[in-house]
Amino acid sequence: MITAVNVTLAYGKRVLFKDVNIKFAPGNCYGLIGANGSGKSTFLKILSGEIEADKGEISVGPRERIAVLNQDHYAYDEETVLNTVILGHEYLFRLMDERDALYAKPDFSEEDGIRSGEIEAEFALMNGYEAESDAAVLLSGLGISEDYHQKKMKELEGMEKVRVLLAQALFGNPDVLLLDEPTNHLDIRSIAWLEDFLGKFQNTVIVVSHDRHFLNQVCTHIADIDYGKIQVYVGNYDFWYQASRLVIQQKQNENRKMTEKADDLKKFIQRFSANASKSKQATSRKKLLEKLTIEELPVSSRKYPFISFKPERPCGNVILEIDGLSKTVDGVKALDNFSLIVSKDDKIAFVGGNSLAKTTLFQILAGEIEPDSGSFRWGQTISHTYFPKENSCFFDNNMTIVEWLGQYHKEGETFSRGFLGRMLFSGEEAVKKTAVLSGGEKVRCMLCKMMLTGANALVLDEPTNHLDLESITALNESLTAFPEVILFSSHDHEFIATIANRIVEFSSKEFIDRRVSFDEYIETEESALEFA
Repeated sequence: MITAVNVTLAYGKRVLFKDVNIKFAPGNCYGLIGANGSGKSTFLKILSGEIEADKGEISVGPRERIAVLNQDHYAYDEETVLNTVILGHEYLFRLMDERDALYAKPDFSEEDGIRSGEIEAEFALMNGYEAESDAAVLLSGLGISEDYHQKKMKELEGMEKVRVLLAQALFGNPDVLLLDEPTNHLDIRSIAWLEDFLGKFQNTVIVVSHDRHFLNQVCTHIADIDYGKIQVYVGNYDFWYQASRLVIQQKQNENRKMTEKADDLKKFIQRFSANASKSKQATSRKKLLEKLTIEELPVSSRKYPFISFKPERPCGNVILEIDGLSKTVDGVKALDNFSLIVSKDDKIAFVGGNSLAKTTLFQILAGEIEPDSGSFRWGQTISHTYFPKENSCFFDNNMTIVEWLGQYHKEGETFSRGFLGRMLFSGEEAVKKTAVLSGGEKVRCMLCKMMLTGANALVLDEPTNHLDLESITALNESLTAFPEVILFSSHDHEFIATIANRIVEFSSKEFIDRRVSFDEYIETEESALEFA
């Protein structure tokens, strides 16, 4: 168990949270959510002791151990993969080191014998004899094969390091587990394994994630950072989403009723206060009016951009015909004789571990690169717009956001400012230089550009990257409502499951095309477990 008592943290005049009192109990998994910049990762660091709050304290049960998903990918470069995982339980690792050093001594004394007995007893109590096999099981579940176990961490790629560090956090049955974006860089097999692991985990878990499906699968509670407080809801993410909206709606309705009642009282008082026969009633209503309190609703830090794609015309019967496309990129065969016919109303999710194939296909369809062989043809009624995975070339300039958006329409600055305001770039935000934009801000700008086209075919390559939960939700709802054709790729399970009605999977050797939902596809196709 871990408890926060009167925890307050502010940066200058900006208060992240004030007088937070929460008890995180064993057997529960808490999803810590909030807008970007609300303090999710900061609160995890306070819980772990990495940073101190301005006020308040964190208490953990006696002899309880906290494990944290390490964000420093270079911290263990000189350690082997297996040792890095076991280092998740530092005391056990030190005990193993002492044990090995003791048995390696050439002159084993009586004192050494006594100490070795103590170590062996403690070692057995901590399941030390199973440490290496337990670490291996965790690594295997996260997609790190035995061939890697004796390699040094510096030999691994970035995504492989993330998986090892996640195994480290999970190792040794910690009493409190703090996970910041644990599903980043995991394929669907590993995410499913992690969901199962956390479902069986008996101790306390607190997790930050932008993956709504993951939060729904693992969370028993949601801890929502907003209004300078942390409010705990029982249930998963979907329950929180519905419950929090209901609470806001109820408060708005109450205020509306109170306002209407106050207006009626004011009208009566104004009309009859000078009337002798009605003066008592007017006085009575004045007293009622004084007792009425209209609660001032606090301003939420959570903001949803307004995303809406409106096609200027519906698609005709011919959408897109792809015939035998092949393309080699940097010596790698990205596409090999790929053919596909896109039909009216198709919402196609391109999935699979071969991300190069997906991006290459989208670039060809958008006209950014030419195929080595094969052809494709958009229908005459089709206008298409493209969201690239890599967008930095669009912002390689010294423009303000208003000037940048002005390149893509002829309606003037007022129109740009209004459009940007709906996408959360209001006031001074609209005149920020594009060179200093965050990843999420660049994505919102690219979505603005797409919305202006009025296209009836959308091509999107990983559009949820860099977005917060609010923006992902807004984009998800807009694409679900879009009446025409969508071709897209994403790592977000919920995003794919709620939009796609057709799945095309690029595996390492072939592609598979099924006209089913994503959840149906996963259930019926083992190959879909390669989805990354």
